[in-house]
Amino acid sequence: MAADALPLEGIAVLDLSRVLAGPLCTQILGDLGADVVKVERPGEGDDTRHWGPPFAGQDAAYFLSLNRNKRSVALDLNEPSGADAARRLAVRSDVLIENFRPGLMARFGLAPNDLRRENPRLVTCSLRAFGDDVPRARARPGYDIIVQALSGLMSITGERDGEPTKVGVALLDVIAGLYSAIGILAALEERERTGTGREVSVALFDASVAALVNQAANHLIGGVVPHAMGSEHPNIVPYQVFHASDRPFILAAGNDRLFGRACEVLGRPELAGDARFATNEARVANRTELTLELAALFARKPAAEWLSALEEAGVPCAPSRRLDEVFASPEGAALVREVGDEVRGPLRLVASPIRFDGRPAGTPRTPPRLGEHTDEVLGELDR
Repeated sequence: MAADALPLEGIAVLDLSRVLAGPLCTQILGDLGADVVKVERPGEGDDTRHWGPPFAGQDAAYFLSLNRNKRSVALDLNEPSGADAARRLAVRSDVLIENFRPGLMARFGLAPNDLRRENPRLVTCSLRAFGDDVPRARARPGYDIIVQALSGLMSITGERDGEPTKVGVALLDVIAGLYSAIGILAALEERERTGTGREVSVALFDASVAALVNQAANHLIGGVVPHAMGSEHPNIVPYQVFHASDRPFILAAGNDRLFGRACEVLGRPELAGDARFATNEARVANRTELTLELAALFARKPAAEWLSALEEAGVPCAPSRRLDEVFASPEGAALVREVGDEVRGPLRLVASPIRFDGRPAGTPRTPPRLGEHTDEVLGELDR
């Protein structure tokens, strides 16, 4: 492989998904070099094209954030000609991903097992709201906020004694998209040994509960019913937001040594030797007393002074930034790529975080306009 080649070059992906989890998954595959063909409804396209403002041309920023490195084909799968074109594309592909309601793929003549009879090497991935273990749940809608509520995530998000709170981004869709990409890559690797593809399935609810990690374990092993704690951590203290005299910042003293250093910065080294606070277990038990003590001390100076002193002492800390501050920072600006678009104008997009040999994973291809590549892609079927 050439030094500038990407790992998935030569892999063809047919993307029948829409909204977030599936498009994020296929964007990752496109970033890694795969040729991703995105099938969309004629005249409408992916729902997220309309989820604005803001817009660039006819497309919402939401859509643009999830669909770089793809080609768009407009096909009506309810029409025999559209379904047949999709089937022909599928049997020429290495990967197919979809997130239709159960039964629709078969109605379109695109049932994964049928496609694999024509192309045994095809890896298929189905994204659903719920898995097959509880058939009654399969009919429920799969919007991220619905699953945030049903998975318990909203019950542990937000301020103490506040109402259940949605995470500020559709995080569960993101997590499901990442799990889908992992499953697809594993199936492609297995295919190198067996010569055959297989079905990968990821349920949004399952991925969401898996992502609860320590909170789920706290309940299953310790019988704890977690609750919202604001920015506090259920198992580590102090590990949260504190308010300086001018703005909030984060302190993450993840062990006794770091807590001792933080106490020295605060001018209160004796706190680290206090039996109530000497170990993390003790600090968790006496969280309220310690937090009130630290909050009063941090309120005396601006955040910049505390952050400088804590960083010098090697204590993990950070300002709590707004997004304008994120992209004005050197590390945030380094993640922005500007791609030219003759219709929409220059687009500033967040790049893939994956690097190979220290280099970014290629130059992003601008997200496609609806049906932009229909003639090109369908013409390839006749070659």
